[in-house]
Amino acid sequence: MLQTTRLFSVALTVCACLAPAARAQTHSDLWGKEGELWSSASRLPDFSFAGYQRSEKQPPLVPQVANVKDFGALGDGETDDTQAFLDALGKVEAGAIFVPEGRYRITQILTMDKSGVVLRGAGPHKSVLYCSTSLTDIQPNWGATTSGKATSNYSWSGGMLRVQGNFQSKQLAKVLAPAKRGAQALTLSSTAGLQVGQVVELRLEDNETKSLADYLYSGQPGDISNFKGASSSFVTTLLALDKNTITFDRPLRFDVELAWRPAIRQFEPTVSEVGIEELGFEFPVRPYEGHFTELGFNAITLVNVAHCWVRNVRVSSSDSGLFIAAKFCTLSGLVFDSEREPKRGDTGHHGVILGGTDNVFTDFRFNTRFIHDLGLSANHSGNVFSNGSGVDLNFDHHRRGPYENLFTNIDVGLGSRMWTCGGGQKLGLHCGARGTFWNIRSEKPQQYPWRGFGPLSMNLVGVQSEAESVKVLDGQWFEVLDPNTLAPQNLHEAQLAKRLKSK
Repeated sequence: MLQTTRLFSVALTVCACLAPAARAQTHSDLWGKEGELWSSASRLPDFSFAGYQRSEKQPPLVPQVANVKDFGALGDGETDDTQAFLDALGKVEAGAIFVPEGRYRITQILTMDKSGVVLRGAGPHKSVLYCSTSLTDIQPNWGATTSGKATSNYSWSGGMLRVQGNFQSKQLAKVLAPAKRGAQALTLSSTAGLQVGQVVELRLEDNETKSLADYLYSGQPGDISNFKGASSSFVTTLLALDKNTITFDRPLRFDVELAWRPAIRQFEPTVSEVGIEELGFEFPVRPYEGHFTELGFNAITLVNVAHCWVRNVRVSSSDSGLFIAAKFCTLSGLVFDSEREPKRGDTGHHGVILGGTDNVFTDFRFNTRFIHDLGLSANHSGNVFSNGSGVDLNFDHHRRGPYENLFTNIDVGLGSRMWTCGGGQKLGLHCGARGTFWNIRSEKPQQYPWRGFGPLSMNLVGVQSEAESVKVLDGQWFEVLDPNTLAPQNLHEAQLAKRLKSK
């Protein structure tokens, strides 16, 4: 039945993509027909660098070098196969580890901490990891909510399969002069040790007045008295060095002010090119007890890694699906379902939190509802949610300044809670500067988000609505266009194509 549902949703997507050809296309005043009205310094951000290898390449098909059954895995659904997986992950230095068709019981956290290793099944309904034990039972980690309610920290973090690395960040030079968003050069204290072609990180840190947080909300932060301060990260490749000036290959996502202690830092991830593909994750079918009762039946987490991927994975009956704290990763072809008895219509806490910067979550389907389906939180930026659908999706912005993220070509389903968000109190508005929503379809017509959702610098283009357009270049932008005729349908893909063509 689940496979039939997936095929049906794919068929609907194909039909939706074909439908606009029969009608006149409509174009946004922020983009135009071919992007001729757009610049990366405009209110519409440049999302083209998001994804694995900056979306310039597809994740590879890595050759198989091992099989978990060679390490003793049985896949009979009863035997604990954890040790076989741990042994395989420990022994293989590079290449794909194959997980043949079967149901593999897993009772400990599986960690992937070496570059170039892939865990590959025979298909998300054929090769299933049955995670019978919660993360709290494996490794207790208790904490509390911002209101003081005791709860497991796995309510909002962790996964049974963990990809773990380190960016090896250290300061290489200070930035000595301000720069504007959209610029591609900076003046440094020194360029010694830097090289053309080197990938570096520009990092900003807030000051005591929280002026960076204010800036990342376009001067409309709301109450940020509990927000400890913002930070910003921007990873780029050096194109030229001239005395103390560096030129890099992409436009700045934010202004640079000296009050925010800007610095160029080393960016050398210890873990990259890791893949998780063609697998299913299943958890015990128990009634969902509701918000903050979760004990950690979570599937996958990516922490401090870059250029990794998750491809064609199914997550069933989980507390949460994926927690991402990474850069330049692509998650594609994920399906979420559940056999749990829901609580107030929800069967889990977080579907996916796309944390870090410049990640892509695409070609997804939610056949169940989480309290927070598509999530962003502290300082997350440059991330893209695209080409997906669900029964009644929400775009959860969990406060603390997530800015310049994109939701594009998404069918939210019913559309009863699209702007519903979580997050603690006095941590700022939910969405930060220039959050962008492009081609969003729903059964119910939508209104511009409520006042506490985000600043006026947000971009809403082609959101299903019966309201009138409001288009003020330095104010509210709610461009009501028919999502079915809007071109391009996917802003990320259009910006990428434009960049690669010019390159």
